[in-house]
Amino acid sequence: MAGKFVVVGMADLKVVKAPLALTTIGLGSCVGIALYEPTSQVAGLAHIMLPESTIIQASVNPAKFADTAINKLVADMIRMGAKPGNIRAKIVGGAQMFNFDATNDSLRVGDRNVESTKRVLQAERIPLVGEETGGTFGRTVEFFAEDGRVVIKAIGQENRTL
Repeated sequence: MAGKFVVVGMADLKVVKAPLALTTIGLGSCVGIALYEPTSQVAGLAHIMLPESTIIQASVNPAKFADTAINKLVADMIRMGAKPGNIRAKIVGGAQMFNFDATNDSLRVGDRNVESTKRVLQAERIPLVGEETGGTFGRTVEFFAEDGRVVIKAIGQENRTL
């Protein structure tokens, strides 16, 4: 079993190697992007808040956005020994946490985060092998570097594993 958990905060990302594991809480409209490379047992987790860095000109935090977080995760994973062609992705979150008019695109933050994440993964040729997105509830993620397993916890729901 995995060892100690490394906490990934909101608009944060971390990369670890087995036996460490990663965890993040509070994935509402945010998306947890879990990247795993099985040969090296290197895992990276980003807790992104927004779909694209182009929407905020002065931001210097790449972990806040899907487009820049994925690129940084991959680069950090390669530095720790991951083989780029073996990296796989799982994503969690992207909920619609408030009852707003879903036709107003600016209020569909969760959906837009998921769409942007998938677009960047596809552009980077990183296969998406697991997903639990949408809904109206927040989630906590535990991500294990030893086997790429993602455990999803939500209040009032059974734990699920991707």
